[in-house]
Amino acid sequence: MPNRADALALLEEHTKTDSLRRHGLALEAVMRAAAERDGGDLELWGITGLLHDFDYEGHPDEHPFWGRPVLEEHGYPTEVVLAIQGHANFSGVPRESSMARWLFALDELTGFVMAVAMVQPGRTVSSVRVQSVRKKLKDKAFARSVSREDIAQGTAELGLDLDELVQLVVDALTPISSEIGLG
Repeated sequence: MPNRADALALLEEHTKTDSLRRHGLALEAVMRAAAERDGGDLELWGITGLLHDFDYEGHPDEHPFWGRPVLEEHGYPTEVVLAIQGHANFSGVPRESSMARWLFALDELTGFVMAVAMVQPGRTVSSVRVQSVRKKLKDKAFARSVSREDIAQGTAELGLDLDELVQLVVDALTPISSEIGLG
């Protein structure tokens, strides 16, 4: 199986914008935290988070389908490929593994928490509070491209409380905040 360095190289080959690369790095950290909480493989879950949108920039109309053969050719396990396919509701790929459900639940939420961090004093993720995220979720004009429906559905699929997921995201992003431009 390819390692993290291989996954990072694949991300960088297909993703040129800093914002989308930072999103991949953020999802990697959050998925590692989810794996630790859920008893999953930290490396596998982290790589899945890192690569979940690697084909989006170059092939937005074909994402995540375009990336599937690329991931398979590079030797990524079926579990990774299916989780990445399933993180897009429109793909029709069921989220059968815990890793797939976590990826779906955390993708939009992580982007939203990062958006909230950008409007905090000092633009730091460590200053984000759960109640701030809940308040901003109600403001439909704030980060309007983030699907509140996906956040709600992902939370429900995991059977967890939104506050718990928000705190997991904040805690996972805080150590890498400078790497993702929020610290």
